[in-house]
This record gives sequence, C-alpha cells and structure tokens, in this order.
Amino acid sequence: MKQSRNNKLLLLFLPILLLFSLTGCWSSRELEDLNIGIGLAIDKAKKDAIERGFEKQNGNYPKKDVITLTHQVVNPKATGSESKGGSQQKAYINISVSGDSYLQLLREVSIKNDRPIIFHHMKVVVIGEAIARRNGLDQLLDLFFRDNEMRPSCQVFISKGRAIDILESKKPGDLPANRLLGIADNQYKTTKILPPMSLGKVESQLLSGSSFLLQNVISTDGEIKLSGAAVINGKTKKLEGFLSEPELEGITWITGKGKGGLVKIRDKKTGQVIIYEIKSMKSKITPHVVNGKVQSFDVKIKSEGRISENWNGEAPHGKNFRKSTEKTVEEEVNRLIKNTLVTMQEKFHVDVAGFGNQVRIEYPRVWERGKKDWDQTFSEVPIKYTVDLTITDFGGSGYK
Repeated sequence: MKQSRNNKLLLLFLPILLLFSLTGCWSSRELEDLNIGIGLAIDKAKKDAIERGFEKQNGNYPKKDVITLTHQVVNPKATGSESKGGSQQKAYINISVSGDSYLQLLREVSIKNDRPIIFHHMKVVVIGEAIARRNGLDQLLDLFFRDNEMRPSCQVFISKGRAIDILESKKPGDLPANRLLGIADNQYKTTKILPPMSLGKVESQLLSGSSFLLQNVISTDGEIKLSGAAVINGKTKKLEGFLSEPELEGITWITGKGKGGLVKIRDKKTGQVIIYEIKSMKSKITPHVVNGKVQSFDVKIKSEGRISENWNGEAPHGKNFRKSTEKTVEEEVNRLIKNTLVTMQEKFHVDVAGFGNQVRIEYPRVWERGKKDWDQTFSEVPIKYTVDLTITDFGGSGYK
C-alpha cells in the first residue's frame, strides 16, 4: 500500500521535475539585442585617414588607418515602422570603421555600439578595387578563412570602385546585401554571370596558386549591376584587371558553364535583329602534349537553342534560313571567344578559363613540372576552337 502511494507521488512530481530541464538556451539573446551582419565591404582607407598615421589620443589604441570595414546589419526597428517624417526607415544600417587590424576594428564596433555584430548570417563580402590592387586576397580574407563565425558559403565579389557604395540603396526596405545575392542567382538567365564564388572556393583557388575570376559589381546612382569579372593573379593574389561583359561571355562559352542566356545577331540580308536563346551548352578542352610540353589546345563547343525573337519579317521555317542563322550565331560566338583569348593571353597573361586544370587532370606529371610558370606558358600556347550550334525550334511558331 505504501509502495503504491510512493509510485503515485513519483508520477505526480515527475512532470514537474521535467519542467526544470526545459530551460531553453541559458545564453540566448533577443534578436533586438544583436546586430545581425549580412554584408561586409572592405576598402582602402581614404587618403586623409592614412595621413593621420599612428596616433594615440584620448586613450585610443595606436593604429594606422589603412583599411575601412563597413558592416551592413539588419535594422530590426525598420520592419513595418514609419519614421517621424512619414517615410519608411531603411531596413539596414551601415557601420564603418578604419584601422589596420580586422579584430581591433571589430572590437572597436563593440565599444561604440550597444549591440555586437554577429557574422553567422553574413551573405556577401565585397572588396574594393583599390585595396584589391594593393593587397593580396590571401591577406584581405585570411581572418575570415580562420573565423568560425563566418560561413564558408558567404559569396565574394570585387567592386570596380569603392565597395561601400555597393552596400547603399535609395529604396526603402531594401537590403543591398540580399539584393546582390539575388542578382548573382540569375545565372540561368544570362552568360554574363559567373558561377558563385564562395569564401571556401576562393580559399581553394588561392591555395592552388592558379589565377581565377571573381564577379565584378558596380554602383551607379544607387543601383548595383554585375558587370564583367575581376582577374585575380595566381602568383600575387592581387587584382590584375577586369574582363568586360562580352569577354566574360567568352569565358562562359569556353568553359561551357552557362545555364542560359542569349546571343544577339543581325541577319546578313536584312540587317534586322535575331535572338538565339540558349537551351544548353557544353565544352571540351583537350590539351596536346609532346615530349612533356604542352603544344596546343583544342576547344570544342556545342550548344542547342531556339530563335525566340526575329525582326527580319521572314517566316523562319525554311531550311536555308535555319542553316544561315546557325552560321551567323556561330560566327558571333567565335568572335566573343577570340577576343577573350586575346585578353587572357596577350593583355593579362593569365589562364582564368581552366586550361591548366585540364592539363592537371590528363597529364599530372607535366602539370607538376610546369604549374609554377603556367600563366606564362599558357600565354604562348596556340588554341584552336570550334563552335557547333543547333537551332532546335522557333518557339511557338510551329517549326520543329
């Protein structure tokens, strides 16, 4: 009887005891008490800041203003709120600090702001042109490669101009970092966007010693646009220069990594615009090695697509029209590729299209012997290329 009573008491108090284990996160903090970082801009400090040199005033730590970090954080007060003037508040706050040490700059934010910045939700890092030409990316991103707070999936961009301008917007409610990430996701619509380059991929490229590309982004009147690509030299790790939008299109065709896009041509008879819409593309790069040396490359490109826009007024059902249009589109793609190869081999003297990677895969010993001077070797190797395009249909015109 006594045992039964004890069991009942145990069953009664057991749920109460379990409640004490449901305490949640002891160290949790409300979102309103945190600065959630979503974007980071890295710029060369302005001249007047650099000229101040090392200083120690009012107890501040000695530093030299050579780097400006701008943190874009979410403004929790902006959600559904109205300012006194009646206009909606900005959805973000940009916090800029200058110095010569990332960690000191981060701590500087902590003693100036009541809410510390957290990096777990950081989406983009934008590096300004001036500092990317002066410092190697291995220096500029070293802390973020090491830091456990920054996710390796965070995407990296180069800005032709100051990076801080990319994190500004005139549109109420707009988050520039999120918008930049969204634009970069439109690769399936155009050949002018590179595949995403995350922090993890950038680190791998830097460790490999190979030259590579980063998406370039520009800002005009508060609007941002992806425009061409930044060439990162594999030896110096610095910004070498920029590829234009058509040259980036050439890279996309050479690598065969395009997911969509179009080619604009003019009909040779009428001079009217015709648009070839890409459904698929693939590329095969074949190195030719003789006596342990790379002698040449062959690039074979194939694509299928449709004619979605035709301004010449002719019915596009004839066989001759299809063949002549295919030839004209092929000529335009050949032109894009030729100009891109000239820029890579003669202007920048770097391989940013994966030719060396194919040598590494097919001839690993040859690659090991020549990888240190590969960019120079690549600049002197002849490259032959062929483009084979097939028009599969003319949209809803009935042609098959």
